[in-house]
Amino acid sequence: MTAPAPAPLPRTGIGVDVHAFAPTGTARELWVAGLRWEGEPGLVGHSDADVACHAACDALFSAAGIGDLGSHFGVDQPEWAGASGARLLGEAARRVQAAGFRIGNISVQVIGNRPRLSRRRDEACAAMSEAAGAPVTVSGSTTDALGLTGRGEGVAAIATALVITRAESIEEGTT
Repeated sequence: MTAPAPAPLPRTGIGVDVHAFAPTGTARELWVAGLRWEGEPGLVGHSDADVACHAACDALFSAAGIGDLGSHFGVDQPEWAGASGARLLGEAARRVQAAGFRIGNISVQVIGNRPRLSRRRDEACAAMSEAAGAPVTVSGSTTDALGLTGRGEGVAAIATALVITRAESIEEGTT
């Protein structure tokens, strides 16, 4: 008698990203959660420094067990220089799916005094969900003036992702 194939398994991953604000007078736009934040100072980074999208990418890669942001889009890969966080998130989702996983959801918390996410939360969730091809929730928090985010030196994000092993991947032995 042949044993039935195991049920698809959920896997979780965590991602963190932090970027400093660009020096005053630097021509950098602020991109967070796939949105441009007009009138806010930009963040310094290899790409657009979108901490929310970067943390979401890292959470996806971690959940799937296929590396991290640096191994997929690192500074040693010039083709990703200046790339939008939404583009990176879309590509991360594609790579996770190609590795045999379906994305359940992603949750991102942006930590910083600015930008104020509350007024654009729905828009941020929609932008990131569209990029990932899966449900993404975005929340914001401050650190009560503690640390680099509390002092207004930069913005951080923490994300979790849930991916599910596709049944066909289990049957093929490629999990």
